[in-house]
Amino acid sequence: MMVALAIFSLVALTLLKLEGTIVRNSGEISSQALGQIVAHNMAVETLTDPRPPALGEEEGVTDNGGRLWNWRRTAALTADPRLVRVDITISDASGRPAAALTLARPAQ
Repeated sequence: MMVALAIFSLVALTLLKLEGTIVRNSGEISSQALGQIVAHNMAVETLTDPRPPALGEEEGVTDNGGRLWNWRRTAALTADPRLVRVDITISDASGRPAAALTLARPAQ
């Protein structure tokens, strides 16, 4: 009887630990998914703006999904002067990276 109780206790503790891991990871996945949405929104804004982004680095804060997101957009010329490379990075309010995206758009 004591052996069965010990085995049951070990199984219960393992399940509790697994549940904690699942809850923690689901929050990270949600943050990464929302971060990707923010990055794609920034990419659409960059690609549809009639003016190319200014070369260099820009930073800002945006609101999406009821959360604040920090973004950084870095624009640089490529080997082909007709194209601008744009790197977009998104981090959550605590500064933890959530998404990154690179795109190219016409320089004019």
